[in-house]
Amino acid sequence: GQGAIIATGAIGYDAAHQGMSTQTLSALGVSKVMSITCTYDHRVIQGAESGQFLQYIHTLINGEEKFYDDLFSDLHIPFTSVKWSSDVTSIGLGNADQEIVEKQARVQQLVNAYRVRGHLIAHLDPLVDEPKNHPELDPNYYGLTVWDLDREFLFSNKEGYSKLPLRDILDILYATYCGSIGVEFMNIQDPEQKKWLIQKMEPSRNRPPLPRERKLQLLKVLIHAEGFERYLHTKFVGHKRFSLEGAESFMTILDVVLDELADTGGERVVIGMAHRGRLNVLANTIGKSLARIFSEFEGSVDPKTIQGSGDVKYHLGAHGIHRTLNGKEITVEVAPNPSHLEAINPVVEGMVRAMQDRVVDSERKKAIPILVHGDAAFAGQGINAEILNLSQLKGYRTGGTIHIIINNQIGFTTSPDDARSTPYCTDVAKMVQAPIFHVNGDNPEACARVASLAVIYRNTFKKDVVIDMFCYRKYGHNEGDEPSYTQPLLYKKIKNQPSTREIYGDRLILDKELTREELEQMQQDAKSRFERAHEASHKREMHLKAEIALAVTQEQIEAMQPFRETKVSFDVLREVAEKLGTVPPSFAVNSKLVKMLELRHKFSSETKIDWGFAEALAFGTLMYEGNDVRLSGEDVGRGTFSHRHAILYDANTGDEFIPLEHVRDGQGKFHAFDSLLSEYAILGYEFGYSVSDPLSLVLWEAQFGDFANGAQVIIDQFIAASEAKWQQPCDLVLLLPHGYEGQGPEHSSARLERYLQLCGEDNMQVCNLSTPAQYFHVLRRQMRDAKRKPLIMMTPKSLLRHPLVISTPEDFTEGKFNLVIDDANAVPAKVNRVVLCSAKVYYDALQMHREQKLDNVAVVRVEQFYPYPEKELRAIAEKYSNAPDVVWLQEEPKNMGAWHFLADRIRETILPSQKLRYAGRSASASTATGSLKRHQMEQEEMLKDALL
Repeated sequence: GQGAIIATGAIGYDAAHQGMSTQTLSALGVSKVMSITCTYDHRVIQGAESGQFLQYIHTLINGEEKFYDDLFSDLHIPFTSVKWSSDVTSIGLGNADQEIVEKQARVQQLVNAYRVRGHLIAHLDPLVDEPKNHPELDPNYYGLTVWDLDREFLFSNKEGYSKLPLRDILDILYATYCGSIGVEFMNIQDPEQKKWLIQKMEPSRNRPPLPRERKLQLLKVLIHAEGFERYLHTKFVGHKRFSLEGAESFMTILDVVLDELADTGGERVVIGMAHRGRLNVLANTIGKSLARIFSEFEGSVDPKTIQGSGDVKYHLGAHGIHRTLNGKEITVEVAPNPSHLEAINPVVEGMVRAMQDRVVDSERKKAIPILVHGDAAFAGQGINAEILNLSQLKGYRTGGTIHIIINNQIGFTTSPDDARSTPYCTDVAKMVQAPIFHVNGDNPEACARVASLAVIYRNTFKKDVVIDMFCYRKYGHNEGDEPSYTQPLLYKKIKNQPSTREIYGDRLILDKELTREELEQMQQDAKSRFERAHEASHKREMHLKAEIALAVTQEQIEAMQPFRETKVSFDVLREVAEKLGTVPPSFAVNSKLVKMLELRHKFSSETKIDWGFAEALAFGTLMYEGNDVRLSGEDVGRGTFSHRHAILYDANTGDEFIPLEHVRDGQGKFHAFDSLLSEYAILGYEFGYSVSDPLSLVLWEAQFGDFANGAQVIIDQFIAASEAKWQQPCDLVLLLPHGYEGQGPEHSSARLERYLQLCGEDNMQVCNLSTPAQYFHVLRRQMRDAKRKPLIMMTPKSLLRHPLVISTPEDFTEGKFNLVIDDANAVPAKVNRVVLCSAKVYYDALQMHREQKLDNVAVVRVEQFYPYPEKELRAIAEKYSNAPDVVWLQEEPKNMGAWHFLADRIRETILPSQKLRYAGRSASASTATGSLKRHQMEQEEMLKDALL
């Protein structure tokens, strides 16, 4: 009433400052104060006279006795207290306009700071509920005082700019960037993208309303995600499953992402999953049979075995249909993957690109990749930098990947302080200026909002986007692990933390979105679902089946049934060759290539065909018959050794021309992509492409064969074992330049021995060929036989232009691929020694053989090492039954090359009267000597040993 005032300190940023506003000062003319409640010293002042009150207020405003410091501390306000300033009297002086301009500039600095740094004080960690401060987000840092809060400043919005009080501006910025969502995006160099993101976030304060239907769906997803994990935990005690508990909101993110993609034209999604949550995705996102999942647990191996064993159920590929809230459907495919973290990422990208290419999805919105990461893996595995680098390259882009990080804030036992040197696990994504949405996993609605925004951004700008969901891991790295050994304090917190489902369910009840009874019924429905499935799993043994995401239909595959012959007619060969040698009249060919093109254009039965020409004919004839060809790797367009020239460049304009694109109307497509300087990611990408598209010949060429060392994870985990582990076949071809020319240890050996060591169960083909025609036939065999097996090719370097390494057109039109090539000039009755060898060393031996006129020696070429050509080599042994001496000749050191792989096999193949011995370099730690002179001496010695 009149003559009285009540002053109350309230919790919150605005209320705290409102208590000290000019409105309070204007009320000081009252004669009597009835009561003042103040956090200054927690006492109530009553019956104070106006004079006493004025003196008390003056003391408080000046910030004496640490009033503001104590007030801000008590109310947990994350800002430095702002004391009285002479600023209150500055406006109105002669420099008022300049003062306003200066303040507007300071305000703009503060606004920008919130957009750049706001995430640093956002409430992201579900386990930590303490306010944070950052000096650049404090108005005092910019010389702004409490008196500026009610002044109006320009602030951007959808329409442009409007005037708002500073307190309202700060409210918008704090709510947008410092709540349960923190966003890193101001490093993006494209102003349109930044403006787009600001306008999507600030008007709604990053809290656009969610319909009740969506809220209930979020709760349902959480109930089924948590219920599934708890059911497994209860019924299958001690079994590893890499539980999602503590990170259940990942399922809400995935649910919303899939809904948004389906609603915007998405038809299929391929997911590269982390271990954690994989089973939950199979059960609750793509609808795999719960009975089958439970049956896998019933029949699993001893749960006491060490980490990584008996976990097939986590790794198999699977697909299903996701139905959205709007009734739409989208196909969801989870790629099979090994325990090698993040290795699946390039494979998924390649699979998606194959799908996009097959349906000519130029907008790249029908097939979409989603990669799910752990925080330690995203920061720690270099493959992620390679994948991000691929994201905008012509030959590898997929229209933007949605990255979802299940941020447990811990590795196996390693804390973030020991796992990375960056503030966030996501910092590597800044290299491609991807927006990064950090979100609190205990706020499902915030998770849903960033999921929706991430999809819209991806579809708008065709760029990668990252969702970093902060959460925790309820149990250890696996369910048999004890995490409190290494993180005792963290797991004390986790033990007392209510689940996300509990938190969100209680919130919806308080908000009157549903009743306690409805919540309990939803939980009971989920439990009943799991119990029915578990009961069904007991009735008969069931197992998960591998499912492969193909870019082509079964009808398309059947329309191009494989046939075994690899030869082609002379007319087709000539037609293709002529097109390979034809360029547009106005195209200025590099003078050094004119002869090559003329040879191809004037193709005849007398034409000599070298290695590069044979390869082009293999590509061209396959495309003539309707297959696509995709060639990828460092410098593949020209070829490391200038032997391919698949892409021609106009000498005057630099324009490209690709003869293989003009073989004939209706032909298959040809793609040759010079890749980034990567082996790991690129080989994984091409493997995924080949898996998804069995009608395309997909080749990866290493710049030098030993560069494939950098992709060993892909070779070991996918190429060699993928079919055996996950029933995932492919026709991928690896071209690995190999040969000892005295150029040192770095680029001599493609490490043939490593591939042979991986061979088993007819899993792949390993060849080292000696003629262009053999290369032609083996490439066509990849598409023309009934098998789908990777082909590992030791390809030549010096033989690319060797005068003896040529083939005739007849070899292409009448020949076939020969596993073993006999010595055509040998007379069996005269032969007392058979020398077996392959590729380049054959021509070295042939030269000495001719010089020495060694009629008693037959030099036989083994063109394919695996599958081992037992039948063919037995025929050789029988043909030269009079020869007691059988020699394996190789140019690699004894502990390398094919010797150890072939020795026992050859001994079992040859006749009892024949004895096998080795000729070649001694065992060595290095692949080759660095001395040309020593190389030549070694070469001479081993040839003499083999032949003389």
